[in-house]
Amino acid sequence: MALKTLFLWIIFLWGVSGDYAPEAVQYNMEFPGMDNNLPIVTRPANASRIFYGVMFDAGSTGTRIHVYTFIQKARDELPVLDNEMFQSLKPGLSAYADAPEKGGDTVRRLLKVVKRTVPRVEWKRTPVMLRATAGLRLLPEEKAQALLQQVQQVFDESPFFIPKDSVGIMDGTNEGILAWVTVNFLTGHLYSNSKQTVGTLDLGGGSTQITFLPKSKKTIEVAPADYVAKFDMFNTTYKLYTHSYLGNGLKAARLATLGALGAEGLQWRVFTSSCLPKKFSTNWTFGGITYQVSGVEAGTSGFKLCYEEVLKVVKGVVHQPMELKGDSVFYAFSYYFDRAVDTGLIDGSQGGAVEVRDFKKRAKDVCNKMAKYPTVSPFLCMDMTYITCLLKEGFGFKENTVLQLTKKVKDVEASWALGATFDHFHKLNIH
Repeated sequence: MALKTLFLWIIFLWGVSGDYAPEAVQYNMEFPGMDNNLPIVTRPANASRIFYGVMFDAGSTGTRIHVYTFIQKARDELPVLDNEMFQSLKPGLSAYADAPEKGGDTVRRLLKVVKRTVPRVEWKRTPVMLRATAGLRLLPEEKAQALLQQVQQVFDESPFFIPKDSVGIMDGTNEGILAWVTVNFLTGHLYSNSKQTVGTLDLGGGSTQITFLPKSKKTIEVAPADYVAKFDMFNTTYKLYTHSYLGNGLKAARLATLGALGAEGLQWRVFTSSCLPKKFSTNWTFGGITYQVSGVEAGTSGFKLCYEEVLKVVKGVVHQPMELKGDSVFYAFSYYFDRAVDTGLIDGSQGGAVEVRDFKKRAKDVCNKMAKYPTVSPFLCMDMTYITCLLKEGFGFKENTVLQLTKKVKDVEASWALGATFDHFHKLNIH
């Protein structure tokens, strides 16, 4: 039932229309607000129609593609989602801030994957879009625009259908809302009669988002004005609590914890932290900038000291909605999922439910026994402590709050990409 409703909405969004003829069906895909002068494909009435949509996610740590394949088996049947092809490349576009041509090359490489996925006959009819997130939002505007211009050039040279607004930087608030749309759509909450939804927590490299539909009007009333957003869908206006914290993604939080965010004299400075193994020392690169980092060899390390360092990054920065003290259900993904897998909290193939206190327990274990996790990442103690602090001291979740950690929902990546595809084909009027 969930998938049928999903595809009914896709038909509504994409405007697939057909003029019936006794011997054939004409499919003319129309995209609202876009150039609709696409060729009409005439097919036998009993032939299946396959169509595609491609969304590039240009994040701070990598560039990913989502290729959605849909099949309509007959004129009078709903299309079904055949699969989502997902592929990624590291590092992210922001790593090429001083060499935008190389950034364009990464997109060109991923387009080759799209060509192998989408049949040649469908190339001219398949829309391709790219949205950049925190990695480019953190860059100076001129450097971000230079990268986007390179992407646009690569797109324009491609054989795919390139809409006028195909390349851009996604607003942080929209990133949170569209991830919420994706997860709640795939879980069936947006079209159920219960009116219940799930909240979403997305932890990227450069930013983090929290989005949920408040049960209490007071949550909206006392929230800062820019933490409330509305959008229209299914003839319903949703008013969400949502915010994106730029600079509070996992990788950016490492810089802040180390005191390296915006620091000068990088060629001679070494940034130290009690969150790192004592004898650890390396050059670490994020956003195209390399930092010298190390543990405190002559000092002490462990969870308590690490927590004190990380707390400075979170305290007073992250707003606490009072409603999170209740029994709200949240799906958490991206680095929440990855680090839980890295520390054995959940099975990487299936995901699973954990309590907030489980992150704290595992963070203590990792930080106090760093030698136990030598092959995972020297930043594992810092990352797990930051996640713990962000959930407890930042957002204000109770220790027994259950989080559903997932990478995919119904075999579709848990991210904003599907929601952004919906928004592209039928504006959700987000404001």
